[in-house]
Amino acid sequence: MESRKSEKRYLMERSLGLKIHDIDFEDVKQVANKKKIFLASPHMGGHEMRFIEEAFDTNWIAPLGPNVENFEKEVADYVGIDGAVALSSGTAAIHMALKLIGIEPGDLIFCSSLTFAATCNPIVYEGGKPVFIDSEPQNMNMSPKALEKAFKYYQGKGQLPKAVLVVHLYGQVADMDAIEEICNKYQVPIIEDAAEALGATYKGRYAGTMGDYGIFSFNGNKIITTSGGGMLVSRNKEALKKALFWSTQSRDKARHYEHSELGFNYRMSNVLAGIGRGQLLVLKERLEKKKKIFETYQWALAGIEDIEMAKICDYGESNYWLSTMFLKQDSTIKVIDIIEALEKENIEARPIWKPMHKQPFFEEYRFFSHNEVGISVSEEAFERGICLPSDTKMTIEEQIRVISIIRNLFAYGM
Repeated sequence: MESRKSEKRYLMERSLGLKIHDIDFEDVKQVANKKKIFLASPHMGGHEMRFIEEAFDTNWIAPLGPNVENFEKEVADYVGIDGAVALSSGTAAIHMALKLIGIEPGDLIFCSSLTFAATCNPIVYEGGKPVFIDSEPQNMNMSPKALEKAFKYYQGKGQLPKAVLVVHLYGQVADMDAIEEICNKYQVPIIEDAAEALGATYKGRYAGTMGDYGIFSFNGNKIITTSGGGMLVSRNKEALKKALFWSTQSRDKARHYEHSELGFNYRMSNVLAGIGRGQLLVLKERLEKKKKIFETYQWALAGIEDIEMAKICDYGESNYWLSTMFLKQDSTIKVIDIIEALEKENIEARPIWKPMHKQPFFEEYRFFSHNEVGISVSEEAFERGICLPSDTKMTIEEQIRVISIIRNLFAYGM
């Protein structure tokens, strides 16, 4: 075991091109203090202006055009799915997916609790009722055990959900085989919120392609960005045509403006799609950088007993969107201590998502815990979890500075 640790350390140092103990931390501080270290910020790859200029030169400054159509095809081809619709946000994509599965007022949607509010807000837009499902300890994603509990409970009441909305948290795909098995048993469709997981895989399948519908986000903090934007993907091309119709104000085919259904202004602009096309060209580089950031934290913080980096499941490849770590329950250093110590040095870090079932707006809705007694997995994760700076523009010197501050809090000076 010790020899394997030594080998990993050697390989890590070689990949970094330096030995962490050789860094002059005073120099690092002086350089890094000059600018903020972000949690995750937009990172242009140098190809974007070609597509943007083309949009301007051809006057396609509208929510349609060649960049939109090509971006849809390129994303669909990348993840290996039949089609895609580029929309104004990941939230809009979830909303369209819910409408496509036929959500009506009063319908139940089983939804991951450990997520951002954008996952479940569209349920309420349509008058549905979210039922929140706890995480499992292995990957902090939807717990199949808690999901089965929810199905059995509502089956006993004669009411099954209209869909299961599963989130792939921080780029780690949920255990989809187990979730699919349960949903297939009850014949309930799956919507994948892969907003944080573009490029991540599960047993050779890309996040967003395993359910009936998948969604991606291209918000400014995501692994690639269109400034703001999202995409709905599916193997059901007819359903995607319907989503396109709804997202362009449900305009019927007529010489005049005719509307037989409620519509939405959800289409992505041709200019923003151009940014996305340029970003897609550097996705491989972004995935490699995110993984290296995570592995550097994992290596440099390994000696601190109170710290554990997020588990990476061996059934697939995470996209490592945000590097997350967890403190032991009895650690004298708390999440807020780390956040404030980094904040003093102009470094951004955040707690992990506060579970939706603990949010004031959503606390009236039912929640199913992974645990039989005591605090839920998602609540405990919120208490102990922190998202560390994972910006792909972050230099190794800047990351070492982050690591040094954390280690010093635990009296592990480097």
